Amino acid sequence: MSNAETEKIKVTSQGWISLVIMLCMFSGLFSNLDGSLKFLRVLDLNTLLGSFGTISDAGLNYMGKGGSGVRDGFLFALSLAPATIFCMAVIEVFSKMGVMEAFQKSFTPILKPLLGIRGSCGLPFVNSLNSSDVAAVLTKQLYDNGQMTDDERTILVSFMYPSSAPITNIISTQAPLLPIAVMAIGPMILILLFCKLVGANIVRFMIVYRNKREKAEEAAI
Repeated sequence: MSNAETEKIKVTSQGWISLVIMLCMFSGLFSNLDGSLKFLRVLDLNTLLGSFGTISDAGLNYMGKGGSGVRDGFLFALSLAPATIFCMAVIEVFSKMGVMEAFQKSFTPILKPLLGIRGSCGLPFVNSLNSSDVAAVLTKQLYDNGQMTDDERTILVSFMYPSSAPITNIISTQAPLLPIAVMAIGPMILILLFCKLVGANIVRFMIVYRNKREKAEEAAI
């Protein structure tokens, strides 16, 4: 999408409000707030999704422990259903309020030079830093709705796949290693983001080269 086309996009006030709310929900910005600001956690996606209860004193949920094969895979897939269904519903509601136009208007100047993709890809782009599962669902939905091309999807996935959900994984999964880490959390996340951007742009330039070669071959016929 060109700059002229981006400027023609009209965004309503409720579209901008929806954009702010969605960025707060999907980015994990309010996930760890405490004290007087704790009430803002209601805007966090993971807080809204909640967690499964535990069975007896074992501290296990319905998936249990030690499963394997197709049965265990089915239960894992089932555990993703609440997040998937809820996110699709949220996106559908906010789309009616003009959030995609707001994403297109605000993120195109950032994502176009950064990754060569349009601003509507901003939602899964931001959310991929916090939740890989939800970002994958968002990417599929945007592609199915025609708001993302196949090339854009390939570039975005090449950004999302390495070091998936770095913010959540560093803070939660790698929490036991943080006390002995030789680097602070901020620089670690920045290094991961740099590597993700480098990898995505390698794929981007490969796609550009392929498209130019195909056009040259078609012109030569």
